[in-house]
Amino acid sequence: MQKPVLHHGFKKMLAEANAVIDTISVQDLPYLMGDPDVVLVDVREKVERDMDGGIPASIHASRGLLEFLADPESPAYNDAFQPEKKLVLYCATGGRSALAARTLIDMGFKDVSSLAGGYNAWQVAEKK
Repeated sequence: MQKPVLHHGFKKMLAEANAVIDTISVQDLPYLMGDPDVVLVDVREKVERDMDGGIPASIHASRGLLEFLADPESPAYNDAFQPEKKLVLYCATGGRSALAARTLIDMGFKDVSSLAGGYNAWQVAEKK
């Protein structure tokens, strides 16, 4: 069976997202942690966070609920999503957080970044 061809598949979507978002390295992340104007957001699924843990002081906003949690008009709004704050998103490897960062930019957030390599890269860096 031949694979269907998508005109706007995940590779194209990731390339478009990475063209407009900032990326933070795991080496630079410690300089941002503890800054009250920075919100670290884990967009992985709850089961991933429960099983593997998370970066200290991060909030959880799964990718599937992100738009609802970030929008003040939503009943699910989380007031950690403030437009004047710098939002640094992470997932396991960086793909979902890049797409999520693009979504938040499209929603009107100005300072949104994705953690390069995600939680997996952070864990490796922490072990060094």
